Amino acid sequence: MSEANHDAYMQEAINEARKGLATGGIPVGCVIVLNGEIIGRGYNQHVQQNSVIKHAEMSALENMGKLCSTDYQKCTVYTTLSPCPMCSGAIRLFGIKNIVIGENKTFLGDESLLKSEGVSLVVLNNLECIGLMNQFIQQHPEIWHEDIGQ
Repeated sequence: MSEANHDAYMQEAINEARKGLATGGIPVGCVIVLNGEIIGRGYNQHVQQNSVIKHAEMSALENMGKLCSTDYQKCTVYTTLSPCPMCSGAIRLFGIKNIVIGENKTFLGDESLLKSEGVSLVVLNNLECIGLMNQFIQQHPEIWHEDIGQ
């Protein structure tokens, strides 16, 4: 996939993160792409649904519905933030092999485990993603720390 495609899909993930922020939640967004088409999208709904599992990646996986196992392997996950252990586990469970990460400066998820299992990671260090998270963490540290289990 080209860098231009990464930017376009990441912008869609950022749009999801902004939806989460606009509805009172944590600004993390995700889209899942198969054969050049977005088939799943979601944002963190920890606050909105009082849920411990509604991270952006989990929401996007749920919203895309079931696929056959070979299709999961062809998917690319675009997430604005490095995936936490829970989301990384779901990605590994379904055999997704490609992740494009908006940023891992504010939070470094389970990237080393994903890499060790052959998952391809591209980290964009997108300034908009970094800015959204830094501002949220500064304004709502208690919500952020609760969401990541600290």
